[in-house]
Amino acid sequence: MPGKIVIESGTGSGSFSHSIARTIAPSGHLYTFEYHELRANAARKEFDEHSLANMVTIEHRDVIANGFGRTNLADAVFLDLPAPWDAVEAAKQALRKDTIGRICCFSPCIEQVQRTTLALNEHGFAEIRMFECLAKDYEFRNAPLPDIDVAISGKKVSFKSVKSDKKRKRDEDAAVVDDKDELPTMILTKPVDEVRGHTSYLTFAILAPKEHD
Repeated sequence: MPGKIVIESGTGSGSFSHSIARTIAPSGHLYTFEYHELRANAARKEFDEHSLANMVTIEHRDVIANGFGRTNLADAVFLDLPAPWDAVEAAKQALRKDTIGRICCFSPCIEQVQRTTLALNEHGFAEIRMFECLAKDYEFRNAPLPDIDVAISGKKVSFKSVKSDKKRKRDEDAAVVDDKDELPTMILTKPVDEVRGHTSYLTFAILAPKEHD
């Protein structure tokens, strides 16, 4: 949302940092932290080249050991760390206390989600939710549409299955009938039977505003 202040760790290539910057522009600000100095320097250069230096502050810093160095500042915190549960306390300190604070943690393993969830609960976060991010490939096929006469006659209709990753032209996979009669076709899709790749998880939670007497 425009105008919001967001804290991110780690920066990595800076790809997601760019996405955050576009979301909070033009009056928001992103504070992003990267453990690896070379990555931090490369991302800083890229932010300068893309005219984002005025709204993105990047720092080479180990937030697990040293925290974010900011308190009561951010509207939201995003953690992409090997051990995000170790940064939950620092995230809580960095979030604003006069409004609802939000946190999101990205993890590739469910065991990381479990430990992060426990840490979030221990530090007073609420409405903890997790979503699995799993990409699925779909295959398509041209299926013949027999008319009523073909169906009554009992003629066998066959068609070739074409997976999307084979990059074949659709006209090479037109449906055929045993007697070579041409039938109208329609394209059908379904998920591939085997999904190759690694899943990941996004864990969300909120921190309620601190009540004042």
